[in-house]
Order: sequence, then structure tokens, then C-alpha cells
Amino acid sequence: MIEIICQNNNIKKKYSLGTTLSDIAIDQSIYLKQPIIGAFVNNKLKELTYNIYKPKTIEFIDITHPDGMRMYVRSLSFVLQKAVNELLPNVQLNIEHSISNGYYCDIEGIKGNITNEMVFKIGDKMKEIINSDIPFKRNEILSTEAIELFEKSNFLEKARLFKSRPQLYSSVYRLEKTIDYFYGFLVPSTGYLKIFDLVKYYEGMLLIPPKKTNYLENEEIIIQDKLFDIFREYKNWGEILNVGYIGNINECVKERKISELIKISEALQEKKLANIADTISRKEEIPKLILISGPSSSGKTTFAQRLAVQLKVAGLTPVTLSLDNYFVDRELTPKDEAGEYDFETLEALDIKLLNSNLKNLFDGKEIDLPKFSFQTGKREYDGKKLKINGKTIIIAEGIHALNPKLTHSIPTNVKYNIYVSALTTVSLDNHNRIPTTDTRLIRRIIRDYKYRGYSAMDTINRWQSVRNGEEKHIFPYQENADVMFNTAVHYETGVLKRYAEPILQEVPSNNIAYREATRLLKFFSYIVPIPDQEIPPTSILREFLGGSSFKY
Repeated sequence: MIEIICQNNNIKKKYSLGTTLSDIAIDQSIYLKQPIIGAFVNNKLKELTYNIYKPKTIEFIDITHPDGMRMYVRSLSFVLQKAVNELLPNVQLNIEHSISNGYYCDIEGIKGNITNEMVFKIGDKMKEIINSDIPFKRNEILSTEAIELFEKSNFLEKARLFKSRPQLYSSVYRLEKTIDYFYGFLVPSTGYLKIFDLVKYYEGMLLIPPKKTNYLENEEIIIQDKLFDIFREYKNWGEILNVGYIGNINECVKERKISELIKISEALQEKKLANIADTISRKEEIPKLILISGPSSSGKTTFAQRLAVQLKVAGLTPVTLSLDNYFVDRELTPKDEAGEYDFETLEALDIKLLNSNLKNLFDGKEIDLPKFSFQTGKREYDGKKLKINGKTIIIAEGIHALNPKLTHSIPTNVKYNIYVSALTTVSLDNHNRIPTTDTRLIRRIIRDYKYRGYSAMDTINRWQSVRNGEEKHIFPYQENADVMFNTAVHYETGVLKRYAEPILQEVPSNNIAYREATRLLKFFSYIVPIPDQEIPPTSILREFLGGSSFKY
């Protein structure tokens, strides 16, 4: 008999060797807001079929937990794969990226375009599979056997990924006769997946999960045309370079071709930056104010400095106005629901002073530049002044930059809005995408550790609060952008691995951050590390890795 501690009800109880998590949940009558779909065992995520052989601490989760939602979406993706296979044999389903509160998918190998009728039939087949309540089964087999199995099933990207991952055994999932592999665990059976939708979207389909705020309803589609165009543009680049999947990039490293990929990726970004600067300089009425917004660790600061260089090449005179210097004094900062200072809200900035300063500058007047001291929590003036002329363009970057309320008194025709983010367009394989938020979190872990003295545990534990702020203050305004810029580069996961792995390994197993650290370390197990010597000093990645030629 072994002792189990259940964190959901703080009960200690002994069970016989080999008892499953599912049996423990039933025995202790664990009920959550939604059906239990998995559990953390000593802070490592496990499926309900997991057998207990040693003393453990357990926490059961449902879809309301972020890892529960990941399990739900992965399982839903497998059902979609099975439905497509049964209705359209010999085609390839691609699950590409999150967009418009869903996941964009397309199908290769069909004649013509995906039609509404086709999407309806696939959706109905998914409902039939879900209503049948078929169990998901996972088997551990030799990696050589898994590779052979995937090659026979025409899952060439999965086979390539496994060939570049030196592991003796690998797990393969089965849903009746359909096989697949997923980076992470699945729910017990298809019957858990009642809430979803599948709709036609552009040339493909949008797989829509349940709402995060109401798990009995589907997410509402938000039209994000500009964001979709950026994803499509970078996907095309990936296909041209043949680096759309991690297996391709791993091969690139092993064949000593990574130097060329780094040069091409950086050149593509520089060309895009030059095009943005040229567009601005060729406008009939050149904008006086460039506003740059984007979520955490998207590389806004380096982007702004690189854009300034390109604007100078175009014959303009850019100057930077830091929005951080317009924070109100600490005691005037609004507080959140927990009574803590809310530095993410728009009202944490002195909007009146900012608009007054901008209007005076555009009227040809000289202003005293404010400087906010984060040590004292007070605004200061150190004698620095600013005056601009007709060729001067002001660049301002910050999370609220695209919110119209920030610069409400400035005419729209003198503003140019830019949204930047690290939009990951490389996938592990056709059915395992790499979330954009993961790329940004890893960037932030490295930067916080290197420059701010924070451990990976500190950064991970703060991340959900950061994400909540982004959902509230940044993402609703991203489509206000005149142009969007992707700061991700195709080779960066291999470079980030070299820096992030040792930092993540420091997270103690008794801290809740260990859950996320373990997930990210599992992700890095698929990646071949890439040296950073050839990354130029002007690269956006240098903002996080160090070695930048820009001053921050």
C-alpha cells in the first residue's frame, strides 16, 4: 500500500500498487467545474490511466486549467484527423496556427478548394466519433518502429522529427485504426469533447474550442484579416526555404546548412523593415507619429530602433519618445481586484500630459521631456528637451500604443500604427503546432534571467498575469495596425534551447512552476541546438540573448 496526497481535498489515503488516477478520483469523489480529464502527479502532467507505484501528491484538473485546455484541443485535433481520414482518404490535414479564437487548418491533396459542404461533412463525422465515446489509447514502442509506422501512413514530417530525436522509445496514439503522435497528453475518450465547432475560413477551416470564460459554449470568431495575412506570408517563406517543420531545421543543422538559414531569415526581416520605412516615406502626407505595440517579449524595442535606421535611410529624421516615462506617480496608479498596483492598465499612464506634449511638438514648440523613476515611483525632469521639425517622425512604443484613447487628441491622419509579435510559423509536424505564446515565454525567461535577475520560476509564475494583461489591453487593438511585423525567425527555437534549457532545469520540483518548466523541457527534447555566433548584432533575438549593438 502506498500513500497518496490529493491536493483537491487535502486528503491522505493509501492505495494498492498499480491503482490508476481514474480509480483514485472515483474513490475520493473528486468533482470539479467540468469533467476531470487529467492530473498533476508530483507536478508532472499525467493521463487518468497512469498507474501509481510510489507515494505521490496528486492534483486533478479539468478543462478550466490551461493544461486541461491543451489536452482538450490536442484530442479534438485527433478527432479531426480521424474524420478527415475516413471521409477523404490519401489527403494530408495540416493544423497550422491559432487565429480568430480558433485553429486554422487546411487539407492538401484535394481537388479544388475546401467547400462549405465539405466542412459540414467533416464536422458531422467528428460529432459521430465523439458520440461513440471511443477511448484514446497510447502505446510506447521502439522509435524505429514508430518511424516505420509513420512512413507507411505518409506522416513524413513525424518520421523526420523522430529520426532527428535520439530516443529509444516513443509514444504513439491510436483512435481505433487511426494513428497519430502528439506532443503532450490526451483526454480519456472522445466523449469528453462535446463542445467544438468547425467552420470554413479563408481557403481552409477553423477548429473552434470551448470558451475560456464559459466552457459550455464555443469561442466566438473574431475577424483578424491582417494577422492572418502575416501568418500566410511567413508560411510561404517557410515553404520556399523548406523549413516549415522542426524536422527540416534539425536536418539543416546536422547538414551544416544553418549558417545560410540564419542569413536568409535575417535578410527577409531586414527587407520587410525597409519596405515599411519606404511605405511611410512615400506617403502623400508623411505621418508624424509612429505607434508601435505588441505583447511581451515580441521585440518591440529592437524593432523600433531598426525601423529608425531604415527611416534615416529613407531621408527622414526619427526620434524616440518613451511611453514608460509617462507613468503617473506611484500613489496615483490604479489598483486591480486584488488591491495591487495595476501597471498594465491604460490609466497608469498620464494620457493628458502625453497628448499635450505631442500637440506642442507638432506645433513647433519645445517641450521638457519627462523621466519616470521606477525606484522612487515619481516623475522627474532632468533638463532634457525636445523640439522637432517638418522631417521629424516621432516613434513611440508600448503595450497601449494602438489603443485610440492613448493619443485621442492627435488626428488619425498623422499617425501610423504598427503591431509586432513573435508569430511562430514553424511546427513540430503537421498536427503539432508551436504556440506563439511559448516562443515569447521562452524569450522572456532568458531575458529576465540574464538582465533582470529573475529565475525561470519567477517568470513562469508571473506569466499568467502578463497574458491576462495582453488579452485585455493589447490583442483587442491589434487589427488597428496599418502594418504588422513578425519578429520570429525560422531558426530561433534551436538557439533559444541553448540558453533556456539550463535555466528551466533550475526550477525546483516542489514549485508549481515546475509544471510549465517540464512541459517546455519536453518541447526542447525535439530540437537540435543551434550556435548563435552568426546571429548579427542587430538581430531582434539579440535583445534577449545579449550581444546587441543597440542600447536599451
